[in-house]
Amino acid sequence: MNYITPMSRKQAGFTLVEIAIVLVIIGLLLGGVLKGQEMIENARIKSVVGDMNGVAAAFNGYVDRYRALPGDETAPTMTARGWAGALGGNANGALGITPGQAFTNGGEQGAMWRALRAAGLASGDPAATAVQANLPRAGTGGFIGVANGVYGMPGPAVCASNLTTKQAAGVDTSIDGPLPASNIGNGQGNARGATGAANLAPIVGAPANQVYDETVIVTNWTMCRKM
Repeated sequence: MNYITPMSRKQAGFTLVEIAIVLVIIGLLLGGVLKGQEMIENARIKSVVGDMNGVAAAFNGYVDRYRALPGDETAPTMTARGWAGALGGNANGALGITPGQAFTNGGEQGAMWRALRAAGLASGDPAATAVQANLPRAGTGGFIGVANGVYGMPGPAVCASNLTTKQAAGVDTSIDGPLPASNIGNGQGNARGATGAANLAPIVGAPANQVYDETVIVTNWTMCRKM
């Protein structure tokens, strides 16, 4: 008669309890990863909104201090203050930066950054003239620029380029509050935007209403907020 001793028995696989424990651990790990990604994304959105608010505060602070629009003053006026750089505006009382020049060296964009930087209201070299290369970078890697009369909003606005659909929606809700039931908010309020190629310049008129749907819209957004 053959006897099977306890030592001779071999376990052939995992028990249900062990499998359940493994699945719980995997679930916790996946949940932690997803939560971490969400936190990173929220941090990027907050960074973009903070950058836009910072430029708006610097712009309005300059107006309060010098009673003039940054970038609109003539080059001799800024040079007389002892500021580095050579760019200036035409002193006509309006910011001469079209929507198409939001992320370029056109119009009074360069003079505006010279003024803000020389006044200590923005970081960067006031003598820099290659504006796009020296524009502030958003937390998402796109550019931060300024333009006049974008997306149907009167007056100057600060814009951020190269945002994902989720980031654009986050910027919108951070500035204008919760979205309506339609999940559309890009064509109204103080924060407006549109999709397109990377670093898309804003347009003059109000953008077409678009649902913030990450599964449908895969192109980058440019978002602007009124200053």
